[in-house]
Amino acid sequence: MEIKAKNVFVTGSTRGIGLGIAHEFARRGANVILNGRSEISEELLQEFAEYDVKVIGVSGDISQEADAKRMVDEAIAALGSVDILVNNAGITNDKLMLKMTEADFEKVLKINLTGAFNMTQAVLKPMTKARQGAIINVSSVVGLTGNVGQANYAASKAGLIGFSKSVAKEVAARGVRVNVIAPGFIESDMTDAIPEKMKDGILGQIPMKRIGKPQEVAQVAAFLAEQEYLTGQVLAIDGGMTMI
Repeated sequence: MEIKAKNVFVTGSTRGIGLGIAHEFARRGANVILNGRSEISEELLQEFAEYDVKVIGVSGDISQEADAKRMVDEAIAALGSVDILVNNAGITNDKLMLKMTEADFEKVLKINLTGAFNMTQAVLKPMTKARQGAIINVSSVVGLTGNVGQANYAASKAGLIGFSKSVAKEVAARGVRVNVIAPGFIESDMTDAIPEKMKDGILGQIPMKRIGKPQEVAQVAAFLAEQEYLTGQVLAIDGGMTMI
């Protein structure tokens, strides 16, 4: 798929990996729909002024079906279509299993997995009608390996992989592709706050001995949007953490 002049909706795109993905698509000439729970600020929209593209903001809660549909409808009304969806929005709520409550578990699944379901369902009808589209779901290496204290997060991210493969099989014949990115440790507010001793332990698990950059994940997202014969795949960008 030629990215230039296409419309890409990136959930959770007010900061971090999501914002990096939005910038990468805009740099390549795509129109961008920024998304977050709160109203998208004018200041954030101005970050995209250097690109010769259209950028709009739509706010709402992806974990609510009605909100997801409304946001997609708003994007289509403003730009004419949603050609690429990046399901990036997600949360963590880490606790050891013995201390985790059902509410702790359900809260993470509701946003990370049900949110992706809601957004995917909202875009699929127009995409299949147009017989073109790309959906990119942002999972995690934790969805591949599990992690102590993250049973809820790992379940949501592993579920996203199974979800993506299933939807990919359903819509492949209609010109819609669904793929997954599984990032490892990527520079963010969260990784910045990790104590140096713990960070050294993390780097010891990464063959490349460094933490990744949001723009590196963004470049993978753009690659997956472009490749027209690639669907149902999981691409880990993790410095070699999960290599077999």
